[in-house]
Amino acid sequence: MSTTTTQNQTAPASSPASTRKPGKVGKRINWWLTAFIAVASLTVLVPLYLAIVVALKTPDQLLNSSGFELPTSVRWQNFSDAWTAADYPTTLANTGIITVLTVIFTILTSSMISWAIARNMHKRFFKYSYFYFLSAMFIPFPIIMLPLVKQTAILGLDNKWGMIILYTIFGISMNSFIYTAFIKSIPLELEEAARVDGASTWRVFWQVIFPLLAPMNATVGILTCVWAWNDYIMPLVVLTDPSDRTLVLAQSIFQGQFNIDHTVSFASYLMAMAPLLLVYIFSQRWVISGVTRGSIK
Repeated sequence: MSTTTTQNQTAPASSPASTRKPGKVGKRINWWLTAFIAVASLTVLVPLYLAIVVALKTPDQLLNSSGFELPTSVRWQNFSDAWTAADYPTTLANTGIITVLTVIFTILTSSMISWAIARNMHKRFFKYSYFYFLSAMFIPFPIIMLPLVKQTAILGLDNKWGMIILYTIFGISMNSFIYTAFIKSIPLELEEAARVDGASTWRVFWQVIFPLLAPMNATVGILTCVWAWNDYIMPLVVLTDPSDRTLVLAQSIFQGQFNIDHTVSFASYLMAMAPLLLVYIFSQRWVISGVTRGSIK
């Protein structure tokens, strides 16, 4: 009896720290950073709110208000007018073809080039090629814009296919920088083991390297998709056939010489933004996972 009493008395009392949940130990909230993100988000939310409100108003309501008030009566006719004026089915198809094919060709070409550079950086040709691609990022597009227009006209590339080729080529400089850093973190022993088993260079890339590039493929695909979908300058100077115009390029038809139909134009802006927003909503889990895994070396 005395032994039991002694053991109970000498048993250490559980400290408050030991009863805490493991997930909450040392977890703090950076209120300054949270406040900054909240304020910075207003730069996106306020223009988006204004676009939605204006798109639902009549011209008279917009004329007699500051623009931020909610509409007294919703005018869905603005979206119907924008659908017809911008030839939405055709411009959406053109933008979709250019964006999807650009993403596919960009991932394939940039990953192959980057793998060749990363594994042969000790050779002069590949080393100089890498720095050449990096230097291309610092060349402003307006400098090469006029020569580019002349070349595309001569080669017959002033159409959708020319846009796909140009986006793929111009994306190599930035994408090679992203891919090369990631490929260097992949152990070279994986490729050597595949070659010992008799795999060719082509097979090593497709069955060993390319599957491991999934996080970077997601990152490059996202950046390329947003760039090709939202670009305005390159389609403006390259495309010559009105039937090839993109969604973003079609928005210029609402700007007249002396006036702008704001209600219809804002409705068209929302329609141009909606497909890309829906793609992100349904694929955000893979997008965030790919970017997060790609940032961990």
